[in-house]
Amino acid sequence: MRNLTLRQLRYFDALARHGHFGRAADACAISQPALSLQIKELEESLGTTLFERSARQVRLTGLGEDFALRVREILRAVDELGDLARAFTDRLAGRLRIGVIPTVAPYLLPAIIGNLARQHDGLDIHVRETVTPKLLQELAEGRLDTAIVALPVSEPALTEAALFAEEFVLVRPAEDEGKPVPDREALREMRLLLLEEGHCFRDQALSFCNLQAAPPREMLDGSSLSTLVQMVGAGIGVTLIPEMALPVETRSAAVSIARFGHPRPSRTIGMVWRRTSPLARQLLQVAEVVRQSAEALRRQQGAPGPASATGT
Repeated sequence: MRNLTLRQLRYFDALARHGHFGRAADACAISQPALSLQIKELEESLGTTLFERSARQVRLTGLGEDFALRVREILRAVDELGDLARAFTDRLAGRLRIGVIPTVAPYLLPAIIGNLARQHDGLDIHVRETVTPKLLQELAEGRLDTAIVALPVSEPALTEAALFAEEFVLVRPAEDEGKPVPDREALREMRLLLLEEGHCFRDQALSFCNLQAAPPREMLDGSSLSTLVQMVGAGIGVTLIPEMALPVETRSAAVSIARFGHPRPSRTIGMVWRRTSPLARQLLQVAEVVRQSAEALRRQQGAPGPASATGT
């Protein structure tokens, strides 16, 4: 068997993830024929087939699935070699791969990126926005260095750093302005608009309304907070959104805002990273930038309530 190359392993990993030569080639920034050639040479080196090929889809063989697990371990270890060298410098520089949940990214990410760029010249920031389960998976696989999520995630292999807390607010049609704020029981009888399955904010809203075991009379799902607010403006129902989203999502919608009485629903936002990451010390610096960015945004919005959280 000839020596395998890291390039072949990265191309194999991309094809295993995407299940499609064209999409894998795009992800690797090479042509499809070049990717196909590298995969063919890899299979010839191993003397076996790693993929089942059809007209529309590419699937891993049984051996290919086992091979993929080993390849991801190898690629993660190679990436961490670079992180290990960076960890011996105080300066935060080089590539930083950050994951962010969708209910934080549009509102806080611009400030985070701007502040990181100003404070750490030479930092090459790559952002991935998706739901928490995918972020945690990509962290575990070494495809992300850190992620900004709602805590806790309760993963033993990850370090958690709580950064700030924020309340949820009720968004109602404009004509509901001044009406009494419904309690949890009243919300159960209303048409509640929530994010679709997979979003942690959906689970948090359901938990506050005590709806996990007993769904409300009518409930509709949306793909984004913006969609939910616009649906409320159209008179379809009510929704909950985090306070950091208020200025962006309510500026062009015919809605009214109400804050709940105590106990007020809230969430804690923090950063997580692998306990084995050589960049742990540098990631604490990033966490402080995130915390400062959130605090500045809160002051700008004049939002009440707690502005920080502690814990690891």
